[in-house]
This record gives sequence, C-alpha cells and structure tokens, in this order.
Amino acid sequence: MRRLLRPAAQTTYERIFGTVYVGLMTNVLLAVAVSPLLAALAIVRDPLASWPFFAVLSSLCAPALTGAFACFAALGEPGQAVVLRPFLTGYRRGAARAALAWAGGAAVVSVLALDAAVVMPTAWGPALVPFFATAAALVACVLIAVLVLLAEPGEPVRVRDVLRPCLYLVARRWYLAALNVAALGVAVTVVLTRPVIGVLLLGAPLLYLVWATTRFVLTPLLSDAVT
Repeated sequence: MRRLLRPAAQTTYERIFGTVYVGLMTNVLLAVAVSPLLAALAIVRDPLASWPFFAVLSSLCAPALTGAFACFAALGEPGQAVVLRPFLTGYRRGAARAALAWAGGAAVVSVLALDAAVVMPTAWGPALVPFFATAAALVACVLIAVLVLLAEPGEPVRVRDVLRPCLYLVARRWYLAALNVAALGVAVTVVLTRPVIGVLLLGAPLLYLVWATTRFVLTPLLSDAVT
C-alpha cells in the first residue's frame, strides 16, 4: 500500500510535463506553418466546393508535418522539451521533397475521388466506389510513411527510392494503416469544421498516434537504414 501511495520521482514529472509542453508547442508551430490554409478555411463557407484551391494550398501541410514528426522523433533525446529547433530542422530538411510527394499524392487522390464521383450513379458504382476509397486511403498512408522517413535524423532519403518499400510495408500492416486513416479522418473533419481549434488542440495527439504507428510499420526499413 505504501508503494502505491509513494510519490513519483521528479524525473517522471519532468518527463510528463515535458511531453505535454512538446505537444502544445508543436500544435502552435503547426498552426503557424499552415496559417494560410487555416485562414482560407475560416473564410470560405464551403471548402468542398473549392476543393482544387484547397488541394493546392494543402501542400503547406507537408513540410509542417515533417517538422512535427521531427519533434516527436526528438522526444527520447536529451533536452526533449526543446521544440523549435527540431521543428525547424525537420521543416527545412524535408520541405522540398515533402511538398513534391504531397503534390503527387494529392493529384492521385483527386483523380480517384473524381472517378468515384463519376461511377457512383452508374450500375457498377456500389462495387467500384469501395475500390477507389481503399486506393485513396492507401495513397494517403504511403504519403505519411514517406513524410515520416523524411523527418528521420541522418542522411536525407530520396522519395523515389522509398516509395515501393513504403507501399509494401503499409499494405502488409493494413490494419495499422486503417487506424491511421481513422485518426487522419478525425483530424481532417475537425480542422474543416473548426480549423484553429482542431490544430491547436487535436493536432499533436492525433499526429503522434499516426507517427508512432507509421514508424512501427516502417521498422524493417528503419533498421536497414541504421545498419
């Protein structure tokens, strides 16, 4: 009983408060990095009606996500409460490649969404729409996997070299990819309805879940990179 009532060590409290601080500061940095997108979402009443504009503007999310993932990767290192430096490092290192990968993924998902909208009224619609939805979810998960690799410390990866391994590993652990899709779906829904609140409150927890799950899926690839 005394063991249960014994106060936790000071390092435990420091780790807890440091993790909370990292989450809150990551949310703030994410909001600043994607502020043009948040402003547009706050102004436009029906974002889905202007989806081509928002598909292009969403490219701001790619380097912001690499910065956030870099913060999560630095959590276990000494001085884990430092947020700005790893965020900016991850943002700068992966900005160009992340934006290009995001543009390609957004183009593929847009084509799949348009195809689904076209075939939905047809007789084959109920059979084909799930295929398009699954393909779009797979593209999104592979894109997140690429961003996670771009945020890893060390030698920068080439997107072209990791696309096929990411596709294989994500498809192999499809149930974890489904968890990521659900988390991303919640995040996108909240951001579309309450942009600022969604980013400032739910950004870091949901993204950390996605990052940790994706990093587990990419363990074979990360192990090869280390060795």
